[in-house]
Amino acid sequence: MAYGDVWDMWQLAWSDGVTFEAHGRQLWFFLATPILADPEDRHDIARIRMASLGFDGWRDHGWVFPVGWTPGSREWSGCSVLDDDGRTVTIYFTATGRRGGHLTFEQRLFETRGSLDFANGEPVLSGWTPPVESVAADGVYYKVADQAVAPRRGIWAFRDPSFFIDPTDGEEHLLFSGSAGWTDDDLDGVIGVATRTDGRWQLRPPLVEAIGVNSELERPHVIHRDGRYYLFWSSHGRRHAPMLGAPTGLYGMVAERFSGPWRPVNGSGLVAANPVESPFQAYCWWVTAEGAVLSFVDYPGATGHEPPKDPAKRRALFGGTVAPNFHLRFDGETVLPVVTGAPVP
Repeated sequence: MAYGDVWDMWQLAWSDGVTFEAHGRQLWFFLATPILADPEDRHDIARIRMASLGFDGWRDHGWVFPVGWTPGSREWSGCSVLDDDGRTVTIYFTATGRRGGHLTFEQRLFETRGSLDFANGEPVLSGWTPPVESVAADGVYYKVADQAVAPRRGIWAFRDPSFFIDPTDGEEHLLFSGSAGWTDDDLDGVIGVATRTDGRWQLRPPLVEAIGVNSELERPHVIHRDGRYYLFWSSHGRRHAPMLGAPTGLYGMVAERFSGPWRPVNGSGLVAANPVESPFQAYCWWVTAEGAVLSFVDYPGATGHEPPKDPAKRRALFGGTVAPNFHLRFDGETVLPVVTGAPVP
């Protein structure tokens, strides 16, 4: 990648989850910023940027949306879906804060549609429709994530929309990272879901609850493989209950139906983790329908329970680029990494 710091990523996929490819390249979307003195400040100005991946590596293709066009003060993670016409792209994303307002940690789910074209083999996105709020938190199943200041225990969540169409019945679902609306427990993480009914997204009860266990189940997404449903998410070790000693890693569950019941893969739910000696090595693993896994280089070499407190040390350690990829081997309830080091295609 030739641009600044990049992190949370997702690919352009057909509605069935299969990764789109054209001219020998896949299209990927990242959160991105210029290189800042303190990499933790990136969350306050993040925007979505597009890149492509082929056997010759990465190419940068610039910002997805015009400056100041989306309804938040910054853009956080989502997903990108290509219609069957091969041209219409829907991007689901998190609008964080309010455009032109004070910095807050309010999170809302939005979607917009545009057109994908190619000019001399280079992808071009244009013609975005005005962003529409997909679905709003109800305060019952899901807390309204409207905090002005980030508490030490972590902010509430209503973010990271991910589209999934169930191949067995054609129902369309939107997964997201949420905070349970019915508890005051600091460990209130859930994986939320909305289902499209009569053309509108309708909130449903969470697919997975982690009350008393974890406060952040981030970037949830489902793939359908070998007749089973696999649900994946990422979580920081420090967001788990301390007595668990759970690592920062990629976690997952499996079910025979989208509605569940969901069972932890590998017995524990852990699919891949950072090494003990480098607990912040990578983060935000994204699993494609083909079983490829991408993440970003976070703070390799950092130790302890938190990233370094000194901004200069954080800057010196922060990767802000794509981590080495790997693939997963699926065997029913067992999902294990297979390291390849080769480009994803």
